[in-house]
Amino acid sequence: MTTPPARTEKPLVLVADDEPDVLAAVVPFLERSGFRVLSAPDGRLALDEIHRHSPDVCVLDVLMPGADGREVLRTLRREENWVPVLLLTQVGEAVERAMALEEGADDYLNKPFDPHELVARIRAVLRRTRSDGPPLANAPVLHSTFGLTLDRVGRRAWIRDRSLVITPKGLTLLEYLMVHQDELIERSRLLEVLWGFDDAVGTRAVDSRVAELRRVLGEDASEPRWIATVQGRGYRFIAQVTGANELGPR
Repeated sequence: MTTPPARTEKPLVLVADDEPDVLAAVVPFLERSGFRVLSAPDGRLALDEIHRHSPDVCVLDVLMPGADGREVLRTLRREENWVPVLLLTQVGEAVERAMALEEGADDYLNKPFDPHELVARIRAVLRRTRSDGPPLANAPVLHSTFGLTLDRVGRRAWIRDRSLVITPKGLTLLEYLMVHQDELIERSRLLEVLWGFDDAVGTRAVDSRVAELRRVLGEDASEPRWIATVQGRGYRFIAQVTGANELGPR
């Protein structure tokens, strides 16, 4: 029996896309960025490569022949394979992206995309998934410092014994920030996460939602425990976050 390669090697990335031009551009760029890369032109071949090589992260186009990216994702999660998955989606498909995240995707990136951003997203996903407990993107429960807990299944949150009365968008915002702990999240990204591309709202709406969330948390923006403002850019969840498979005692 062949011993699998040690994870001290360069991370192995699988990229699956049915557009030859995308693969021709992305594969060498990722290799120059310090990754080992496998590629596949459709979803079924991508599944074969995943089963054969156990990559560290998968980049899957949502629209592919044979099996699309979401179908590959669903198959992996049914198999209890928690390899991180980043989906390549089409601009304007807010519902599609939301469903994909619900089904266990770790992140998504809109096409066309800057390959530098793809590299940044891959590295961020690897940081989030190389920790104790289940990966944050797939953990049913998220715990943070100062007693903050988010139940992603029950769609509720609390601080120690105090339940938080929070709007659905506020909860989505909190969830996204916690899953992307210690990452700078641009206002434009949060705008897309919360409203998609179909709603004519500006980045001020994001600031208002963050202010609402801070009021619920009882947080002082000048001395944040959880959400720090990055001036002119966006926000960062600065507290430590861990994932759990079930709620513990409160």
